[in-house]
Amino acid sequence: MKLEKILNPTSVAVIGASREPEKVGHRLLRNIVEGGFRGSIYPVNPNAEEILGLKCYKNVLEVPGEVDLAVLSVPAKLVPTVARECGEKGVRGLIVISAGFGETGAEGLRLERETVDVCKRYGMRLQGPNCLGLINTRQGLNATFAGAAPAKGRIALLSQSGALGSAMLNWALEKKLGFTYFVSLGNEADLSAADFLEVLAEDDETRVIGMYIEGTKNGQRFMDVCAKTSRKKPVVVLKSGTTESGMKAVSSHTGSLAGSDTAFTAACRKAGIIRASNLEELFNLLRGFGSLPPMRGKDVLIFTNGGGPGILATDACEKASLEIPVMEEEILLELGKLLPPHASIHNPVDILGDADEKRYRSGLDIALSSSKIAGAIVIVTPQAMTPVREIASAIVEVCSRHPDKTVLPVFMGVTGEPIEILEKNGLPNYEFPEAAALVLSGMYKYEQFWSSPESRPVTFEDIDHDQIKRIIEGAKKEGRVRLTIEECMKVARACNIKTPDMIVARNADEAVEAAEHVGYPVAMKIVSPDIVHKTDLGGVVLRVARAEDVRKNYEEMVGRIRTTVPGSRIHGVMIQAMAPPGKEVIIGAVRDPQFGPLLMFGLGGIYVDFLRDVAYALCPLSASEAEEMIRETKAHTLLRGVRGERASDVKSVVETILRISQVITEFSDILEMEINPLIVYEEGKGCLAIDIRMTISQ
Repeated sequence: MKLEKILNPTSVAVIGASREPEKVGHRLLRNIVEGGFRGSIYPVNPNAEEILGLKCYKNVLEVPGEVDLAVLSVPAKLVPTVARECGEKGVRGLIVISAGFGETGAEGLRLERETVDVCKRYGMRLQGPNCLGLINTRQGLNATFAGAAPAKGRIALLSQSGALGSAMLNWALEKKLGFTYFVSLGNEADLSAADFLEVLAEDDETRVIGMYIEGTKNGQRFMDVCAKTSRKKPVVVLKSGTTESGMKAVSSHTGSLAGSDTAFTAACRKAGIIRASNLEELFNLLRGFGSLPPMRGKDVLIFTNGGGPGILATDACEKASLEIPVMEEEILLELGKLLPPHASIHNPVDILGDADEKRYRSGLDIALSSSKIAGAIVIVTPQAMTPVREIASAIVEVCSRHPDKTVLPVFMGVTGEPIEILEKNGLPNYEFPEAAALVLSGMYKYEQFWSSPESRPVTFEDIDHDQIKRIIEGAKKEGRVRLTIEECMKVARACNIKTPDMIVARNADEAVEAAEHVGYPVAMKIVSPDIVHKTDLGGVVLRVARAEDVRKNYEEMVGRIRTTVPGSRIHGVMIQAMAPPGKEVIIGAVRDPQFGPLLMFGLGGIYVDFLRDVAYALCPLSASEAEEMIRETKAHTLLRGVRGERASDVKSVVETILRISQVITEFSDILEMEINPLIVYEEGKGCLAIDIRMTISQ
C-alpha cells in the first residue's frame, strides 16, 4: 500500500514532544497515547527524561527500535536538520506540524524546499508542513493536536486547513459522524490531496471521501485522480477561494494556487466530483453517502404529517432537479383504504398531524413499494400527540424491507432518543427538507456518473496540423501573441470548420476587386494583430453592396483605426461574403493555468457579454459532453426551433465544438480561441464561422 508508513504506521516518534500541557508537542503525544495506538510510541525531546510515562530520547537517532512515522513539532528553522536525522534513522514518513514555511514568504519557502529535498534524498514522504496531523481510527492513531477525536466510521476526510479541520472534527463528534481517516494536508509541499486520494480509493473500509480545499497545485493530476477515484466511491469537495477576495486570502493562507472557479466547477463535473457549496452541505452529503443505499433515480416520494413541510420539500426537490412522480393506481388505492378521508394520497403524501407509528409504518411501506420511487423524504413534525420515538423505530423497520430505496428522515425540531434510533440504524436525520433534497440530488448525480461509461474524446483525422503549426510559428517569429483574422480563418479551415469566402485587400482597388470576386453584399473587417475587438473600434462594416461604398469604407476604416490606435499594424481589410442569416452562437476556449483547456458554448453575437448564457467544460470532450453543453443553455431551445421554426443543425455545432476541443488540447501554444458568431443554419445545412480570434503563447 502506498503511503503505508504514514497512514498505517506500526511505530511513531513525536519529535518536539513537550511536558507542558499547553504546548502542541504535548497535545500530540497525549492524543496518540490516549487514542489507544497499539504500536510503539517514542517521545523525542533533548531536555526531558520521560513524558506521560514514556521514556524520552534526545534525538530520533537514539530511538532503539524502527520508526515508521515521525511527527515533527519543532521550530521551522530546525525542521530540515531533524528531517535529515530521520532520514539517517530510516524513517519512511514525516508529518510536519510546524508552521513558518511557504505560507509565510521567501525564507519560509526556502526552508520548505530544503525539507522536501532532504526527504527526497532519503526516500521519505512528507505530509504538511503547517498541518494539523493525521488520524487513523482503525489503529487508534490520533497524531493531531485537535481537541476532539472522531469515532470509527466509513468516511475519509482531507482538509487543506488545519483550523477548519479541527472544527470539522468537533462538529463530527457532536453529530456522531465516524471516520476511517482524517488527513490535514497543510502546504502540500510533497504529498498532495491527489496522493492520499489514490490510496483511499483502494481502502475497502472507506465508503466516501470528503475534502476541503483552497486550491490545487497540479490541477490536471488532481482531476485525473478524482476521476479514477469517483469510479470506485464518491468524492465530495468543498472549495473556498471562489471570489476575488477569497482567492487573495488563499495565497496568504497556504500558498496554494487558486484557479478559476469556473474551471474548477467544470473539473468537478468531468471527474464525477460532487461539489458542496458550504460546510453544512459537505457534511450532509458525507452522511448520506456514508450510510445510505445509492440513489438509483431522480423520482422522490415525499411522506409527511404536515402540509407546509411537504410543500417546502416539493419546492426543494424541484429546485434540485428531482422529480415528484405520480405513483401507480394500485398504490394510490391502497393508500386510500389505509389513510383517513382528509389525507392526501398523492405525492406528496400527507398522512395528517394525528398520524401515529402505525400510520407511518403501513403508509410508508405501501408508498415505497412503488416502482416509480427511487428515494424518499420522510418528514415528522412533532405535535402534541405525535409518538416520535415509536415513529423513528417504524421508519427503521420499513427501510429494512426496502433496502434499494434511499430514504432520508427529516425529524424537524426533534432531538435525543428518536434521532439516536435513526442514526444507530444507518439513517442520518436532516433537520430541514431543503437539506434532504440537496443530498438526494447529489447522490443521484453521483449515480449518473458512476453508471455512465467513461467518456471517450472524439479525434478527427482530417485536421491539418502542419498548416496550424506553420501559422503559429509565423506569428511567433514576428513576436506576436494575437493572430490576425486572416490567420484565424486559415486555422479554422485547417480544422475543417467552414468559413465564408474571403480575400484580404491591401488597398482600396484590391478591396473592390475582392468584393466583385466573392459577390455583393460583403462584410469588411480590419486585419490587424493589434486589434482584438474590431467592432468596438469601427473595424467592421456589414452589408456593403456597391463598389464605391467598398472603396469609401476601406479608406475611412483604415484612417479611423490609425487615428484610434496609433502605431497599430494594419495588414489590410478582409472582404468577406455576407453570410445568410441564421442562429448565432459562440464557441470559445481558454487555457486555464491549473486544469488546462476550458471550452465555452452559448448564445453568440454582440450581446454575449450581457446575456451570459454559456456553459463550460474541460477538454478534451466526448460527443455526449459536447451535446450536454448545448442542452445546458437557452441556445438549445433556440436551436431546436421555437414558434414553428425549423430545427437548426445541432449536429454541425457539436462537431465544431469537438474540433476546437481537439485543436486546443493538441496545440499547447493556443491560449485562447473564440468563434463569435458561429451562424447555424437549418438541419442538414451546417454552420459558418463568421468571426474568429486567437491568442497564442510566446
